[in-house]
Amino acid sequence: MLQFALALMLSAAGSTIGAQTQDAASEAAIRAIVARQAVAWSAGSGEAYAEQLSPDVSFTNLFGMVMYGKAAFARRHAEILATFYKGTTKHHAVRRIRFVTADVALVDIDNEVRGVKAMPAGIAVPADGVVKTQLLEVFVHRGGQWWVEAYHNVDVKAAR
Repeated sequence: MLQFALALMLSAAGSTIGAQTQDAASEAAIRAIVARQAVAWSAGSGEAYAEQLSPDVSFTNLFGMVMYGKAAFARRHAEILATFYKGTTKHHAVRRIRFVTADVALVDIDNEVRGVKAMPAGIAVPADGVVKTQLLEVFVHRGGQWWVEAYHNVDVKAAR
């Protein structure tokens, strides 16, 4: 009986260690994708910015526009990176990664777009040229890779 209990405890400990290792590897992979997104934006490439998005991604931008699909996401980002966000740089700081399951992660990102000189009509350019948002990306692990299935971006309101 003692041997059975010991074997059960070792098995449970092994499962926990394996899950922690998997989570560490998954977290590193997700962080690398988020970092590549910032590099792609700063290089002005909407196509590269959309690289790890699923074909059916759900996308809400900080203006409240809702779009579906990787092609629409890449097209919209190519447009904004060629117009009012041209020459800007993106800075991501991952606030939290929470694994809902081993294959689904919610990623909260403090997002800044720096060097903003113009915005669409009716939207004020921040005095410091920095647009700050809270970005939520939902990642799903499929086919040995992590994919962004949902991208929800909202602006950070200035303190009053």
